Amino acid sequence: MIKEAKFVISNTDYQKCPKPDKPEFAFIGRSNVGKSSLINMLTQRKNLAKTSGKPGKTQLINHFAIDDSWYLVDLPGYGYAKTSKAKRSEWGKMIEEYLLHRENLQIVFVLIDSRLDPQKIDLEFVNWLGENGIPLALVFTKTDKQKRNKTQRSITLFRNALLKTWEETPLMFSTSSVTGDGREEVLRYISEILN
Repeated sequence: MIKEAKFVISNTDYQKCPKPDKPEFAFIGRSNVGKSSLINMLTQRKNLAKTSGKPGKTQLINHFAIDDSWYLVDLPGYGYAKTSKAKRSEWGKMIEEYLLHRENLQIVFVLIDSRLDPQKIDLEFVNWLGENGIPLALVFTKTDKQKRNKTQRSITLFRNALLKTWEETPLMFSTSSVTGDGREEVLRYISEILN
C-alpha cells in the first residue's frame, strides 16, 4: 500500500508548510495516545515518527510525503504535556491555524485511547472540529492492551457521548500499532478519499 514514506519538513506555522499541491491527512490526539507508533505502523517504517514514553514529544507540524502523492501530517498532541502553559497555548494556536486554514487538508484522524472512558478533552476537541466543519474520523488506539469487548464498550461510550450533540457520528476505526490491526482499514479509507 505504501512504498515510500519520507520526512519533508517540520515547522510551527501552517503558512510555511509545503505547497498545498497534494492531498493532506493529519493525525492528532492527546499526548501519549500512541500517535507516532500508529504513524510508524501505517507506513511500516520503524522510526519515521519519533516515539517517546514522555508525553509532548511532537512539538511541531511534521510533514511526510507518501509515495509522492499525498502528505501524512503529524500534529502535536493536545492536553497534558510537561511544558509551560504559555508553550501549550502556543501549540494550541499553531494547531488551530493549521486546521482552519490548510486548504488541501482532506481529513483529520483524531486518536483516542481505547482503554479510557470518554475524556472531556477529546470530546471538546472533536466537537470543535465538528463546529468548524473540519472533516474527521476517530481512531481508537492500543486495542491490543485489552479484550475486544472492552474496546467495543469504549467505542460505544464515546459514540453515545457524541450523539448528545451530533446527528451522526464520524467514522471510527480500532487499531493497534503492536499487532497492525486497523492498518488496512485506515489506508483503504485514505485511498478512497484520494480516488
